Amino acid sequence: MFNLKRKSFKKFDFSLFITVLLLCIFGIVMIKSATLSFDTNRHVKVQTISTLLGIIAIAFLVLLDYELIGKFYIPIYVVSVGLLLAVALFGIGEEQWGSNSWLKIGGFVFQPAEIAKVGIIIFLAKYIDKNKNEINQPLTLLKILALAGIPILLIAKQPDFGTAVVVLFFVVVMLFAAGIDWKYIGYAFLIGIISLPLIWFSLKPYQKNRIFSFLDPEKDPSGTNYQALQSKIAIGSGKVFGRGLFQGTQTQYNYLPEKQTDFIFAVVGEELGLIGGLALILLYFIMLFRLIIIAKNSKDTFGSLMVIGFAAMFLIHIWENIGMTIGLMPITGIPLPFMSYGGTFQLVNLICIGIALSVGIHKEGLNF
Repeated sequence: MFNLKRKSFKKFDFSLFITVLLLCIFGIVMIKSATLSFDTNRHVKVQTISTLLGIIAIAFLVLLDYELIGKFYIPIYVVSVGLLLAVALFGIGEEQWGSNSWLKIGGFVFQPAEIAKVGIIIFLAKYIDKNKNEINQPLTLLKILALAGIPILLIAKQPDFGTAVVVLFFVVVMLFAAGIDWKYIGYAFLIGIISLPLIWFSLKPYQKNRIFSFLDPEKDPSGTNYQALQSKIAIGSGKVFGRGLFQGTQTQYNYLPEKQTDFIFAVVGEELGLIGGLALILLYFIMLFRLIIIAKNSKDTFGSLMVIGFAAMFLIHIWENIGMTIGLMPITGIPLPFMSYGGTFQLVNLICIGIALSVGIHKEGLNF
């Protein structure tokens, strides 16, 4: 279970760990700024506790041989789907967005889709590993797509279209990394194009409004376009060096909605300017680069695909979140890893880093 020699710590990826730690500290500071006008430290306390729990989880996972996780890939998948089914039956949420994505157990409220994402990555990595020699067999591929499709559909039904897109993205990336034939990617793209009308008619009114707002930024500036407009005003007002920490007018006077969650990057842009935004992007680049290095040097397909899945998940979150805050992507409610407020989100992301570090430590032939 704990197969770790002292010399293995030479393989510990300190660059990844320190980068993620800096991101967490950065995030807590920006959440403090975003919630300063709320006259409460609840958000900072929750984020700090989740971060500390995540660091403890990392310490445990680094000592744990990641191969043990792979032995439970089927129960992990069953639990992941079970949680999503529970959301479909008992989920709670915000009525104005029509989404019921949370479960409440006692006084504890959490978002099962965040947990399920990791479960899906672990399951697919192991399942593909066990069937890697038949990855381009139609039957094997159909099984993989069906097993991945069940949680994607359950997430989309909440409805949480943004998270469903995240899962779809990392599934495609993992299949691509596993060596799937390009013709299947072409078929999938063609099916996706043909399915667009069906997807459109299945969207909720608020989801369609978000797309219309993205296509026509000047439409309804006090309604559906309010978030995007205020975000761009905040980022633009920050200019190169920002207005100063805790000094952003859009942030501190509450013109910017969801500033501690989905629009935390706008807070960074307003208060720390272009320099702060670029510094954050640089930290993300280092994190993704180290994850790719770990995946590349993994001793087996399972470890490699798991880390690739985590990297792809982080990448689409970063791309979509920053893109929507600057007006390059439609608003989907996708949070920014290690920066956005969210206890479940923070803890799960740190668990992913812990598993990746375990893969790095238990790989062969690499010493720092």
